[in-house]
Amino acid sequence: MSSRAALLVAAVVTGALYVVGAIALGSSPDASDTPGKVLEWFRDHHDAARTYAWTASLGMLAFAVMAGVIRGLLPSPAGDVFLLGAAAFIVETTIQAWIWAALALHPGALAPETARGLLDVALFWGPLLTGATCMMIGAVTVLGLRSDALIPRWLTVLGAIAFTEQAIETITVFGTDGFTAPGGDMNIVLGAGLTLLWLIGLVVWAYRELGAMHPSTA
Repeated sequence: MSSRAALLVAAVVTGALYVVGAIALGSSPDASDTPGKVLEWFRDHHDAARTYAWTASLGMLAFAVMAGVIRGLLPSPAGDVFLLGAAAFIVETTIQAWIWAALALHPGALAPETARGLLDVALFWGPLLTGATCMMIGAVTVLGLRSDALIPRWLTVLGAIAFTEQAIETITVFGTDGFTAPGGDMNIVLGAGLTLLWLIGLVVWAYRELGAMHPSTA
């Protein structure tokens, strides 16, 4: 399989598994829910949480392939920083899904306070993930600002917007409820939406770039 085909397949699989996992979780508990409500959710949705962990396991493999192909198009040191950000994204997402699956394994044996505490650890995936996304987005956007720009202007502008939002989103580390809470809408709606849009743009650019480099495989 060519790098171009591998990129396309990996991107489609990553996106599909992300959607399946999000649908499986549905309306999940948040930072403001009581310990009792958190435990009740895991008792009622233990299969959904484990399905999410399964999609994350396979999704991170596909994401790694996607990141590896894109890394090959980026010069050092920007490409190295991008790959470190992608690796951090994979590790943090895997640990977060690990905790969700663990909470769903024996929910009947958990104390409410234990469930609440472990979920709090998982929810801080959102605030801390901004560091990984800033590495990925920043590395590519800096390349787009150079005079001999490899990255097109439209992707540079999109990257600048997404990077700025992600940098501001670090304030969710200090949030406790509402929009800026860990795992709240700033993380999983605004931030995730902008980052997803940037990733789609990055894949489109990389796919075109690979086509230009190897026109026989286009």
